[in-house]
Amino acid sequence: MTVLYFAWLRAKIGLGQEVLDPPASVATVADLVAWLTQRGAGYADAFSDLSCIRAAIDQEFVDLDTPLNRKGEVAFFPPVTGG
Repeated sequence: MTVLYFAWLRAKIGLGQEVLDPPASVATVADLVAWLTQRGAGYADAFSDLSCIRAAIDQEFVDLDTPLNRKGEVAFFPPVTGG
């Protein structure tokens, strides 16, 4: 799957995108976040406060308990505000 990081998440992780093949036990967006935090300090820092992070699968907003499409795209970004 392709994982995209936007704004300060990209800055903390040091990547804008990467192609990953997480283990089969990673079934939801929350599982993916937990797995990513194990990949290093930048990931752990970026995902330290999940209330400040939104997710999308294939460009559709999703909750953290949403099952993954293992061949699709997952994006993480700060909350978006309008004005």
